[in-house]
Amino acid sequence: MRHTLAPGDKTLHGHFSPDFPPVLTIDPGDTVTYRTLDCWWSAGPYPGGRNRERPRAPQYQPDHGHALIGPVAVHGARAGQTLEVHIDAIVPATWGTTVAGGWPSGFNQRYGVEEEGVVHAWELDPVAMTGRNQQGHTVALRPFMGVLGMPPAEPGRHSTVPPRPCGGNLDCKELTAGSTLLLPIPIDGALFSVGDGHAAQGDGEIGGTAIECPMDEVTLTFNVRDDFPVTGPVARTADAWLTLGVGATLDDATFMAVNSMLTLMQRLYDVSRPDAVALASIAVDVRVTQIVNQTVGAHAVLHNGALR
Repeated sequence: MRHTLAPGDKTLHGHFSPDFPPVLTIDPGDTVTYRTLDCWWSAGPYPGGRNRERPRAPQYQPDHGHALIGPVAVHGARAGQTLEVHIDAIVPATWGTTVAGGWPSGFNQRYGVEEEGVVHAWELDPVAMTGRNQQGHTVALRPFMGVLGMPPAEPGRHSTVPPRPCGGNLDCKELTAGSTLLLPIPIDGALFSVGDGHAAQGDGEIGGTAIECPMDEVTLTFNVRDDFPVTGPVARTADAWLTLGVGATLDDATFMAVNSMLTLMQRLYDVSRPDAVALASIAVDVRVTQIVNQTVGAHAVLHNGALR
């Protein structure tokens, strides 16, 4: 079964919460095609400038975080199971925005750009998969969704900014079309939401934003698995296994990602924990996912063919 969701009064929300009713309930194996806003709820391109106000969708409220679409409930999903999200397609719109500096944050303070910021307005070509800003710089597009996840089990509203073991603002640039994301389900029904489209981003998301853009199409297929337990985000891409970690420090995030990778390697290769550590030291890369979302992220990567 295929379903569609577009931005509107019933589908847009700016928090995660187990108390939000689902806007759609699907069966395992169903596919949902979304259209999403950018992270700022923009109603159109924002060129920047001192006296320009960002045009925003009417559903925006000052306390909202990222513009999310959902939540979608999955029949039969239970806390403790694994939600499998296959990313079938991601198609960006024709414009995007990058903002750097100009607001108080720990990283802007270290960069020396708290007071002075810039806005890069990008023209995006989803056919050629390139983006060009107003200064003439051109980049290759590699679109992915920054936020994919479910609310924590605790009642109330939860910020969309920090990533969590059940997903959320992961900002992992490897989660492109063709990838599959596996997440531990925190609540019955799952209540999955998506948003925060990125047309391109480097590892780390150094300035705090990517090329933030609306997505004309985000197509996801959902399944529920009992045979693949996970304690945090795990992903299968075309050329690698990824395990993602989040934490207050990069050390915490790295060790979460590595521990998850060791468990995965024990499963894939039927080896002991010490053997997994030895093999990981040879075959696994550790990368910084992002350093700018309050809770930072790292991911461990085991490329196809790195270990046989």
